[in-house]
Amino acid sequence: MKSLYTLFFSLFFLLGCSHKGTHVPDAREQALFDYMPRTSLSKSDFNALPNWEEEEFEQALASFRFSCQSTKTRTLYRELCEEAFLAEDAESFLRQKFRPYKIENHPSQKEGLLTGYYEPLLHGSKTQSDRYRYPLYATPKDLIMVDLGAIYPELKHYRLRGRIEGDKLVPYYTRAQSEELDAEVLCYVDSKIERFFLEIQGSGRVLLDTNETMYVGYANQNGHKYSAIGGYLVAIGALKQEEVSLQSIKRWLEANPERVDEVLNSNDSVVYFAAKEKPASGSLGLELTPKRSVAVDKRYIPLGSMLYLNAPIKEESFSRIVLAQDTGGAIKGAVRADLFLGYGEEAMETAGELKAPLQLWILLPKQEESEQG
Repeated sequence: MKSLYTLFFSLFFLLGCSHKGTHVPDAREQALFDYMPRTSLSKSDFNALPNWEEEEFEQALASFRFSCQSTKTRTLYRELCEEAFLAEDAESFLRQKFRPYKIENHPSQKEGLLTGYYEPLLHGSKTQSDRYRYPLYATPKDLIMVDLGAIYPELKHYRLRGRIEGDKLVPYYTRAQSEELDAEVLCYVDSKIERFFLEIQGSGRVLLDTNETMYVGYANQNGHKYSAIGGYLVAIGALKQEEVSLQSIKRWLEANPERVDEVLNSNDSVVYFAAKEKPASGSLGLELTPKRSVAVDKRYIPLGSMLYLNAPIKEESFSRIVLAQDTGGAIKGAVRADLFLGYGEEAMETAGELKAPLQLWILLPKQEESEQG
């Protein structure tokens, strides 16, 4: 059987990590860093983690156990998933079995950033009408996805999306071209603006006119690069950079209905959905846990991994163990995370305004041999 550390080497081969700190790594650590050239890690200690003593350890361990239901977490942590269910003291288990490594941004990148997302509620119907006008599409039947890794192994994590036109594969329709698609309509909603923000959040609920609730979640994307409409509003002088938030964007769109299409269409990217049996779930297929689940850039941080984050939220220090259980088109970089805040008005208000400097650590299996001395 492969050792846990060997598993990390093989699983992180394409993800990458390098060590650029003052700590001089031993042979095992250097092997890990060499296998992860994208991400800079520096060895740390639990005592150095901000507000570690204030963590709710039993709750954190429960979140790890829950994440162990996913194949990715079980593969990454293997025996530790099994041992977690037998642990009697949560903090002791974490200290004895894991070691924190601080994730560092490349010098050319900006400081770390924490944002938030939530599960929105839309109003809709299975039947189109004057009120319920805007279709919520499933993956279009003519959308083709090419796995580039099947031809070029070094492009394992890259997918090319498009459609066939004649004998050529061409880019799929942009948002401006997507009013009528060859796709199943899950339902029709009453707000183009709310539909757009559902795409940003990735999953949500639709209260149908029959009083039934439909859960919907990310299924696919049209292949075009995501472009933030907040940036577009700044570029046209509608908002100042420091004013940009979910709330300010919504207010501007509602006050300028004649320009809604112009602004939304500045983002060519479109998300398609699927009906779900449960509330918000992430890329691991697990139901997300408020303030314990985060979306990350999987090019730098492996899905299923356990992290520790520190950031100010509403002028208070927020520090805790979180699980990398989701991804997002706007989540780019190593020290970058999107914190799931749950469902409801309070979650929406916090998520819409959250934009905070972030410190981030990854908790990796501790190597007993390297702990000696």
